[in-house]
Amino acid sequence: MFSTILSGGIYGMHSYLVQVEVDMSQGLPCFAMVGSLGAEVKESGERVRIALKNKGIHIPPMHIAVNLSPADMRKEGTGYDLPIAVALLVSMGIVRESDAKNTLFLGELGLNGEVKAVKGVLPIVRKAQEAGIRRCIVPFGNGREAGCVQGIEVIPVKSVEQVMQYLRGEEKITPVSVDLEDLLNAGMWEDEPDYADVSGQETPKRAALLAAAGFHNLLLAGPPGSGKTMIAKRLPGILPPLSSKESLEVSALYSIAGLLDGKRSVIARRPFLHPHHTISPQALTGGGRIPKPGVISLSHRGVLFLDELPEFNRQTLDALRQPLEDKTVQIARSYGNFTYPADFMLVAAMNPCPCGYYPDRNKCRCTPFERHQYLSHISGPILDRIDLYAQAPKVKIAQLQSKKKEISSAQMRSQVMAARQRQEWRYRGSRLRFNGELKVGEVEKYCILGQKEQKMLVHMFETMDLSARAYHRLIKTARTIADVEECENIKEEHLAEAACFFGSRKGVFTDA
Repeated sequence: MFSTILSGGIYGMHSYLVQVEVDMSQGLPCFAMVGSLGAEVKESGERVRIALKNKGIHIPPMHIAVNLSPADMRKEGTGYDLPIAVALLVSMGIVRESDAKNTLFLGELGLNGEVKAVKGVLPIVRKAQEAGIRRCIVPFGNGREAGCVQGIEVIPVKSVEQVMQYLRGEEKITPVSVDLEDLLNAGMWEDEPDYADVSGQETPKRAALLAAAGFHNLLLAGPPGSGKTMIAKRLPGILPPLSSKESLEVSALYSIAGLLDGKRSVIARRPFLHPHHTISPQALTGGGRIPKPGVISLSHRGVLFLDELPEFNRQTLDALRQPLEDKTVQIARSYGNFTYPADFMLVAAMNPCPCGYYPDRNKCRCTPFERHQYLSHISGPILDRIDLYAQAPKVKIAQLQSKKKEISSAQMRSQVMAARQRQEWRYRGSRLRFNGELKVGEVEKYCILGQKEQKMLVHMFETMDLSARAYHRLIKTARTIADVEECENIKEEHLAEAACFFGSRKGVFTDA
């Protein structure tokens, strides 16, 4: 008997529907599986056979052919176990085909019949909802993840026996539905560290405020212990919250990477990733025989923080160039080309020299050559893609003992949110969300300058020896400063402040 069951698969960032076709006929007993299968999928036959046997269902000695269509798409992972098992049950007459109609099945089977959680459930369920599928039966461990998708019935199951009983109407299972808005609003900033704990460092904190308001890349430089890492790690507490659309987009990446579970069913806060400087280019961009999202893709819509920037391998840092410009990662493998989103804010911290104390010659013993070698790990094209530079000087004892109340994350967040609302109104109806996303033509459209401001910009371009890319980034930064100051038009003081942040780069790399 022939039967067809619906399932789904992942190819890079894209999900697609899969028809699991089973034919049982008289002939030499065998269990043949076809359809461009990976190693895990080829092993499904044995897992399914033993799981059904341990639930009292013996597959008859017949010629069994299983095809996963479309056959030209590579099938990876263990999520096809459950749909293959259900297709066999339909072919054997244990489950009626009409009971499994318009239903998508996903799940790995244990040898005892348990249905185990799998990767990539969220994007597959979203694809099923877009295709008009009425119902999805998924592992219990993936229930809340899949339940975030509205407009489709999500049934969480624990065993293949429970699936049979549900399809035959012998057991009722309450569908899972998760209110994504409630998850996004629940305790949004309650666990975040506060900028009020950072003594002094007004300039770096101002740079962090502007970076958060316009989603600009930021570089902090200063001696050890000056608070660079403290400032960077507090950025998530002042960033605008994820929208529902952004949350599902980021959660899909984490689902594909297998980083969602029962405790974290959806990414409700902007990601903040802090890789060690020994990370490889493949781990940063994504790698493997079938590439999975790397660290920069997992930072999508959030922050990628690189501490001790010059300690990173130059090849690793240069892998950031294309993602910073195009907001995507493109990986070519023998199986095909894979594209993952990578729209992240780069925040980096560094010492000015190997010992960290330059230009304090009382402490610094680094030679010009040693300093040059240290800073040469950071290429010019990477520096040219950073909008804001801020130096964090050594904190004085008077600042540590001062009773002055420092600006809090809540106060900074209110300024960021006000600037975000101005940008949202300005860019309504377009693809843009933040000033940092403006391209060359869009800079000219949305960042209109008066005559005085244009003259000032010409003077800056010549005296600061700016590149074309740096020229446009300076204007975008000035646009964000104007938004934070609640000004509709960019003024001279906004350009001057943007130039100060950009000009700090020369202070960091002097004589390097």
